[in-house]
Amino acid sequence: MKELRKIDDLQAKLDTFRPFSKELLALWQERLRIDWTYNSNAIEGNTLTYGETAFFLRDGLTSEGKPLKDYIEAKNHAEAIDYLHEVVQLKHKLTESFIKELHGLLMRDIEHTVAKGADGKLIHKPFSAGKYKTRPNHVLTLSGTIHKYAEPIKVPDEMQELLTWLKNGAKNLHAVERASLFHYRFVSIHPFDDGNGRMARLLMSMLLMQAGYPPCIIRNSKRREYLQSLEHADDTESTNAFLTFIAGELIQTEETMLKAIEGKPLPPIPDEKLHRDARKELILKTVGDDTLAISQIADRVPLIKRPTLKKDISALVRARKLKKKGKGKGVTYKRFGP
Repeated sequence: MKELRKIDDLQAKLDTFRPFSKELLALWQERLRIDWTYNSNAIEGNTLTYGETAFFLRDGLTSEGKPLKDYIEAKNHAEAIDYLHEVVQLKHKLTESFIKELHGLLMRDIEHTVAKGADGKLIHKPFSAGKYKTRPNHVLTLSGTIHKYAEPIKVPDEMQELLTWLKNGAKNLHAVERASLFHYRFVSIHPFDDGNGRMARLLMSMLLMQAGYPPCIIRNSKRREYLQSLEHADDTESTNAFLTFIAGELIQTEETMLKAIEGKPLPPIPDEKLHRDARKELILKTVGDDTLAISQIADRVPLIKRPTLKKDISALVRARKLKKKGKGKGVTYKRFGP
């Protein structure tokens, strides 16, 4: 399969740069944390924009009008990523108890899940993180048919069968094929009331990282293609299209990593949709008790583009929340205070 060959060629290039510098590793892991969290949550309907996700994870600031649940999901997913890195470094095995533990972290503080009733209306169902489903969770597919997953009573046996396959039946597969098929089979079981898609993507990436590859970030812009490839596998009993799709997304991640390593600029984090008040709050928090030039403020708030930063600072000066001192290149800003 040509995609697998390309993945291994790119991986060989990445390996020539190992060990990565601490600075590069920190930069990449921070960006990865944002990319992965935004895309995986957005696929499931989370309404936070990419910029809002980045702003929240890096600075803890929120935008008005967004559900608390969306921020909880972002926080939980980012912490699940951090935990995965630890688990991979410690070479922990993928077990049923670990899967439940990770789900408990991913879905912590979420008490209800939203589903469609028989009449098509949305209903809120009680939900327990870290525990297998107790009710059927069949879904409506893109083609308009009902797709049935494993019945609750069969979940423990099917999960054990999946892990046995992973240990024995899949050991001779290419690592990318093995991880992709695990994702597909996990989703086919749908063992939890909610969070199954996010769990499948986290566990797939855990298997990839254990094999020395980067995680596979499935982009929200590819959501329809992703779901169609899963549906196609269900309809045809062939996972070739799904494997090709996953391989393409992993190639994208590897190419982005190479750009970062080679010193090429990563795509900027968009700030157009960041809430204006949240940006201003961050600027004031950044200035604190210091007296700073605009370049110094810019260094401390890399999420805000320079033109936007200048407009926000001017607005804060007009609102008498920042005091402007000096002229020309010597201009500095400090907060109004007693």
